[in-house]
Amino acid sequence: MGRGRMAMEQACLRELVERGPGTARVRLPVSSRRLNGLGTPHGALIFALADIAFATACNSHGQTAIGIQANITYLTAANEGSLEATARELSRGRKLATYEVRVLDSGERQVAAFQATAYLR
Repeated sequence: MGRGRMAMEQACLRELVERGPGTARVRLPVSSRRLNGLGTPHGALIFALADIAFATACNSHGQTAIGIQANITYLTAANEGSLEATARELSRGRKLATYEVRVLDSGERQVAAFQATAYLR
């Protein structure tokens, strides 16, 4: 595991809830330190959580996978409490794999939709 990945995971202090072939679910408690100026979880934090779920899912097959594209749509402001990101593999070929990640708040409302593609080595 590279230093950058370890540093990001340490900064997020996330909990790996579940992992399987092509799937992952991670949870992050949201403290007051992680809020933006409007008092809601910062968008960069939501993106980082989704990206960690994506990285965990796409590397779950025992083959190195490197993210080459990612985008996120923020759907609504998150409630206080924890955030949970669930990644699901949509397709996997010889060189590319595509994933979707749903980010839910503690009220189980979807607050973000994340899509990403990984290059398979």
